[in-house]
Amino acid sequence: MKLNSNIPEGPLADKWTNYRGKMNLVAPNNKRRIDIIVVGTGLAGASAAATLAELGYNVSAFTFHDSPRRAHSIAAQGGINAAKNYQNDGDSVYRLFYDTIKGGDYRSREANVHRLAEASRSIIDQCVAQGVPFAREYGGLLANRSFGGVQVSRTFYARGQTGQQLLLGAYQALSRQIATGNVKMYNRHEMLDLVMVDGKARGIIARNLLTGKLERHAAHCVVLATGGYGNVFYLSTNAMGSNVTAGWRAVKRGALMANPCYTQIHPTCIPVSGEYQSKLTLMSESLRNDGRVWVPKNMDDVMAIREGRKTGNDIPEEDRDYYLERRYPAFGNLVPRDVASRAAKTACDEGRGVNQTGLAVFLDFAAAIERYGKAEAHTQGLHNPDKGTITRLGEEVVKAKYGNLFQMYEKITGENPYKLPMKIYPAVHYTMGGLWVDYNLETNVPGLFCLGEANFSDHGANRLGASALMQGLADGYFVIPYTIGQFLSKEIRTPKISSDLPEFEAAENATKERVEKLINIKGNQSVESFHRRLGKIMWEYCGMSRNAEGLKKGRQMIRELRAEFWRDVFVPGTADEFNPELEKACRVADFLELGEVMMVDALDRNESCGGHFREEYRSEEGEAARNDADYTYVAAWEWNDEQPILHKEELVFENVELKTRSYK
Repeated sequence: MKLNSNIPEGPLADKWTNYRGKMNLVAPNNKRRIDIIVVGTGLAGASAAATLAELGYNVSAFTFHDSPRRAHSIAAQGGINAAKNYQNDGDSVYRLFYDTIKGGDYRSREANVHRLAEASRSIIDQCVAQGVPFAREYGGLLANRSFGGVQVSRTFYARGQTGQQLLLGAYQALSRQIATGNVKMYNRHEMLDLVMVDGKARGIIARNLLTGKLERHAAHCVVLATGGYGNVFYLSTNAMGSNVTAGWRAVKRGALMANPCYTQIHPTCIPVSGEYQSKLTLMSESLRNDGRVWVPKNMDDVMAIREGRKTGNDIPEEDRDYYLERRYPAFGNLVPRDVASRAAKTACDEGRGVNQTGLAVFLDFAAAIERYGKAEAHTQGLHNPDKGTITRLGEEVVKAKYGNLFQMYEKITGENPYKLPMKIYPAVHYTMGGLWVDYNLETNVPGLFCLGEANFSDHGANRLGASALMQGLADGYFVIPYTIGQFLSKEIRTPKISSDLPEFEAAENATKERVEKLINIKGNQSVESFHRRLGKIMWEYCGMSRNAEGLKKGRQMIRELRAEFWRDVFVPGTADEFNPELEKACRVADFLELGEVMMVDALDRNESCGGHFREEYRSEEGEAARNDADYTYVAAWEWNDEQPILHKEELVFENVELKTRSYK
C-alpha cells in the first residue's frame, strides 16, 4: 500500500495559505444536501461538529457521555500553546513549529506541524470571542506561562481549568447548532463499527447505551474525534471510559494504525497508592513552571522519609539533588515530558524514591512561595517582612495560579502541598500514535477523517505540554472545515445514503454476533480483571522503557490473555439493556488486539526516540539514541491476526536539521 500524504507543493510557510486558496469547495446550496457523522464531542469533535454545521452541512454527533461537556478534554488542565509572542520573548510561528518538531524527536510531518503553529494564533482569538476566561496580566492583557521543552512563555491558561473552559466554549458553539437543528445530537451512543459502501466510509453502527439497541446511521462521510488509547495500560490519567473502540473498529475495516508504540508518560502524576486502584490523577505540567523536582542525596534521609521519621522539609538544601536542574541546566525542571519521566525513573531505580513503594519524587513549591511572597510584600510596601508574612503572601499568589490543583492533591493524598512538597511519579497520559491521516486529515479509507488525539499527525514521538488542546481545536475549527471539502466536493451528486443498504445490514449483523458472543461466553473472570492484567503486561514490557526480549514475551502474553478472555470472561446481563459491563467488555476486547500491535511496533523500531525508549539504544549518557538512517518514517500498521503488516510513510525534513535533542 502506497501512502500519499497529499502535502501541498511550495515553501513550508506558504503551503497552508496557498492550499486553502486553491482547494475544492462545496457551494452553500450543496452543503445542505450533505450529511456528516462526527463521533466524539471533546474539543476536536465539538469544534468540528459546530463549525461544519455553521457552514451548512447536516451533522450527526455521537458521544457515549450523557453530555458533550463530560468529554475527557476537560482534564487538560494546564494550558494551550499559541505563537502570539505576547511576552515579547522571541516567540514566533516558526519557533513553535520547531519546538514541536524537536520535542517530538523529529518523528512528525513538517507540513502538518507548521499548519498547527499557524492556526494556534487564531485559536486564542476564537476562544476569547467565545468568552473563555483566560488568565490576564495586571493591565488586562492575556497572561502566559512556560511549559516543558521550550524557552519562551506561550501557554495561555485559565487557572488549572483550561481544558474545561475551552470545552465549554466549544460546547456553546455546538449547542447553538443543536438548537438550530443543524446538528442532531446522539448522547449515550457508542460507535461499534464502521460501514463501508463501495470502498468509502458511509456510516456507523452505534449502540444506544441506555436501551442496548443497535442503530444504523448513514452519511456521506465519517469524522472520528474519539481521543487516545492510553487506557490500554489500565492505570492511566485518562478518564475510565476513554477507549480505542471507534478507531480500532476502523482499523478492522482497513484503516491503518500509525506509530501505536509512541506513548507519552507524564512526569507529574500522583503515585500509585494500591493494587486495586483503577485510575491515576494527573497534576498539571504547569506545576513544573514553579515547582522544583528533587530527591534526597543520602539514603539515610530516603529511609527516614519512607518510614515517616522525616518529611521533605527536614532535608537541608545541601542534601537535596535537584536532578533535572543538575542534568539539564538550560531547561531545568521544564525539560520535555519524556526526558523528565525517565529521569524520575532513574532516580527511583537508584533507590531514592520518597514514598513507601519507592516510586515517587518531590515537587517542591517552597522556593516559589518565598519568591512570590517577597515580590508581593515589596509591592505592598512591606520592605522588612517577617518569614510568616512572606509565606502567607506567597501562598496566596500560588493559590491564585494553581489553587484547584493544590486542593485536588490534598483531597487525594491527605497532605497539604502548601506546607509539604508534593509527591509525584510518571504515569501513562497521552498517545501520540493514532489512525494514519494525510494532510487533509483523511485516513487511507476514503471518506473517513480523524481529528485530535485519535490521529497521529502532529506530535511525533513525544507531545510537548499544552499542545493537545491546541491540536484538537486547530483540527476542529480551522483545518477540517476546509479539507473535508476535498472529498465532499466529489460527492455533491451522491444522493442521501440509505441505512437500508446491504452493507449496513451486514455490519449490524456482525456487530450483533460479536456482542452476543461476549454475552454468551459465561466464563468465570470479570472484564476488569482481564483489563488489569493487560495493563500490567503493557506497563512492564511496553511502558517507560522497552527491550526486544521483553517485547517478544509481552506480545506472547497478550495473545494468551486474549485467548483466555474469549474463553473465560463473564459478562452479566443481556445485550438489549443498559449494561455497563458489556460496554467495558467490547472496549477491552479491542484493547487486547491493540496491545499486541503496540508490542509489534515497539519491537520493529530499533531505536530510542521520544516516548519510545528501547534500552538497547541509548547514548553514553543514558539518553535516547535515534537511528535516522533507518527509522525516519511513520510506521502505519494494517491489522492481521497472525502478523500485522507494516506500511511506511517516509518523513522528509526540508526545513529543520535532524540532530540529537539536547536540553542541557
